[in-house]
Amino acid sequence: MVEADMQPWLFQIEPYEGESLSHFLGRFRRPNHLTPSGLGQLAGIGAVVARWERFHLNPPPSQKELEALAKVVGVSADRLAEMLPPKGIGMQWAPLRLCGACYGEAPCHQMEWQYKSVWKCDRHHLKLLCKCSKCEAPFKMPALWEDGNCHRCLTPFSAMALHQKAV
Repeated sequence: MVEADMQPWLFQIEPYEGESLSHFLGRFRRPNHLTPSGLGQLAGIGAVVARWERFHLNPPPSQKELEALAKVVGVSADRLAEMLPPKGIGMQWAPLRLCGACYGEAPCHQMEWQYKSVWKCDRHHLKLLCKCSKCEAPFKMPALWEDGNCHRCLTPFSAMALHQKAV
């Protein structure tokens, strides 16, 4: 006998410290073979997941939406909210930026890299990259970062640290 409200079995993914919601959602969706709309449908929040993955956060996710998503992804709504920019912090959603040295230590897109006020990595004292240091392809949205490398030339993000300018 099957329960009507039984949730499907899903692989659970632990978020990294400072990880952006976009990157986390992509990491959750891939092993679970979900599209952004499929995840939104499971959570009962519709098509907003695709917008959030592209950093289109206006309006920001509501507490109700975060709680619905939390039930599906197995992460608290408060933890999901930590993956969003703090209120009052301006976001630059394009171009996407990264610090190759940070990515080598923790393979995830850091939310703070997209803050308008951030242009360098304070930890490694390197200017953030906006495109591949080898082929100059702009970075895809973090939800699509499957292997931690450039989608065009396959240069690992961590190797790009060698080409970042010191500040």
